Amino acid sequence: MTIGRRLRRARTTPGAQAALGELGQFAQAVRSDAAAAVPLDRGRYLRVAYFFARLFLSFIGWNLILAHVPGFRAYARSTNAARWRAYARKYRALAVRYGGVLIKLGQFLSIRVDILPADVTAELRGLQDEVPAESFADVRAVIEAEFGRPLEQVYGWVSPEPKAAASLAQVHLARLPDGEEVVVKVQRLRIEQLVETDLAALRLATNWLKWYRPVSRHADLDRLYDEFARTTRAELDFEQEGRNADRFAADFARDRGIYIADVFWDLTTRRVLTLENVSSIKVDDVQAIEAAGISRGEVARRLYDTYLEQIFVHSFVHADPHPGNLFIHPLDLPPGAPPGAPRPFWLIFVDFGMVAVIPDSLRGAMRDVAIAVGTRDARRLVQAYYDAGVLLPGADRQRIEELHEVMFARFGGVRMGQLSDVAMQQAGFLIREYRDLLYDLPFQFPTDILFAIRAVAILSGMATTLDPHFDPWAATLPFAERLAQAQLTRDWRSVLDELGSIAQLALMLPQRLDRFLTAAERGELVQQTALAPDAARAIKRLERTVDRLTWTVAAGGLLIAGMMFRTTDGSPGVSTALFIGAGVLFLWGLLR
Repeated sequence: MTIGRRLRRARTTPGAQAALGELGQFAQAVRSDAAAAVPLDRGRYLRVAYFFARLFLSFIGWNLILAHVPGFRAYARSTNAARWRAYARKYRALAVRYGGVLIKLGQFLSIRVDILPADVTAELRGLQDEVPAESFADVRAVIEAEFGRPLEQVYGWVSPEPKAAASLAQVHLARLPDGEEVVVKVQRLRIEQLVETDLAALRLATNWLKWYRPVSRHADLDRLYDEFARTTRAELDFEQEGRNADRFAADFARDRGIYIADVFWDLTTRRVLTLENVSSIKVDDVQAIEAAGISRGEVARRLYDTYLEQIFVHSFVHADPHPGNLFIHPLDLPPGAPPGAPRPFWLIFVDFGMVAVIPDSLRGAMRDVAIAVGTRDARRLVQAYYDAGVLLPGADRQRIEELHEVMFARFGGVRMGQLSDVAMQQAGFLIREYRDLLYDLPFQFPTDILFAIRAVAILSGMATTLDPHFDPWAATLPFAERLAQAQLTRDWRSVLDELGSIAQLALMLPQRLDRFLTAAERGELVQQTALAPDAARAIKRLERTVDRLTWTVAAGGLLIAGMMFRTTDGSPGVSTALFIGAGVLFLWGLLR
């Protein structure tokens, strides 16, 4: 079919954009209040909570008890990776069986490489957002409840077979009364109840996990839960998804190579979304792209450039760029084009339920990341990490700089098609030389940034399929230079503000220098020193070892004393008390 671009007044009018933003904020507040009033499915809640309880008890048994028992310690540690994979497989089976939030949680955890082992994220990465389709009777019930009239009075025709089915909603082809083809996205019946039930069970599991200090020290579990709950509930608001599409279209309104499906606002509610049908060639259908006369390399370049602009310029990212959400639509060759010229095309984006919004506080740091990667400046990159607040306290910045310098040297200039092979070749060296960093992972990223990273990772796979010779370094450098030039040519008010700050500092310098010299003459200067991170970690390990030895010896002493009392003529009550004391002391030490 021919895709026709209609007028987008709601997208291009600033007043309409502001109104949509205010409406979105109001709807989000109402949505959060309404979530608390949704009744839970008690049976489902108990089943999901029971699964998490079994998983948690197994984790405690292996990692807090058997891992410290002589004779079992080596076995427990050697089988640790296999157990993590087993945990992930069991969760994956549960998610496929129950669907809903559990699949979303698996996808969310698959990007948390900063807090989960690679074995878990790799297993969950294969979790597909595919569940059995909802019956058409349920789809009809949702549409009629939202519009308050029979389905035939809303649409001229709706296909009873879904075009796609996901955990929260499914998509059907439809026609309007005037014959125009559209796609209708409809939420599953009772999905709000299932979402709130699963989130309640997840909150319970999060509270349990907070008692395990190695995890609670390394990750802000409450923040992770809040981010996940917020993201999931946002996906249930199709009006917000429509506003996301409008914002994305406004960001790329001047780019003639990007196309966004129009939202039919008169046929859109919180649970039903009606969009222009923009189905065309899927972005991973290489044969169809070549048959249409479109350059695969140009598609890869446009994809990459578009995501760079989303992340580092607009700070608003389409976070789910799988092949079902990206299409290539061939356009007619311009008059006078030479024979064999590549055919122009539109890159079409659909499905804005999952977006990443880079907050204002991180936008400067994110631009520095782009400049640092483009110019391969490890020091600037680590400083950008610090400015963004993603480095955990005590992180060894010099060591992280060394790692990035090595990665720039060994991966710089590698083309997309060679990236995985080079990564496998370098994996042994990186693990051997930087085991401390790879083990500690001194980062914790905000979820929106991780969604953006996930989008770029998916994009890299697409670019490799489209053009194995695509060079991301060469494509990033012009973009980084443009951002650097923009930083140097900031508006004059910012320059005057900085000059004022420098002048104020220069005026204060003599007074501060006088105080310094006076303190030096009086011998009042104090120098603060700190251990290097490696030395601090070694001391902490030594302290833990001594502490563990202390309570183990104490518990063993009480146990031996109890046995001596029991085998002699002493009082049985004393030996029993000593046995109990030994057990309590041993468990107390484990829980510490």
